[in-house]
Amino acid sequence: MATMSETAILVETPVDLEVAARGGKAELRLWLRLLSTTNIISSQIRRRLREKFDITLPAFDLMAQLDREPKGLRLGELSKRMMVTNGNLTGLVERLVQEGLVSRETDAHDRRAFIVRLSKAGKAKFAGYARENERLVLSLFADMAPETIQALMDNLAELKASASRR
Repeated sequence: MATMSETAILVETPVDLEVAARGGKAELRLWLRLLSTTNIISSQIRRRLREKFDITLPAFDLMAQLDREPKGLRLGELSKRMMVTNGNLTGLVERLVQEGLVSRETDAHDRRAFIVRLSKAGKAKFAGYARENERLVLSLFADMAPETIQALMDNLAELKASASRR
């Protein structure tokens, strides 16, 4: 019998991969549970950013990376941190430059490279985006006890270490 939270997942996820894996190996079911949970949370964040600010999650992620690096980042470093190709990043950076949220300048040490930074307007807008995103994430976890969150953090750290060793 599904718990209430599992039922909510089944309702919100169009095709629930966990259902297809019933009776399968626990490791596969765990992977599918992680994936479906991530998809639900990501979908909520994408929707809220789009509705409230008309910004995409990739644009938010790019701005978050730049917010952490006031001196800016080269496109190559930005692409590594975001785990996307330079090609995918170039169009996004161009759009944010046109919107006045980021600046792009040639690197003084390597004329072939660009440094991307948040503009003053980008810093101000991102601060609002980040506050709203934090509120949303906290609300998504509001029904969970602090001990449960800590146990998940500990267990996921163990999983991350195991997966990283492979």
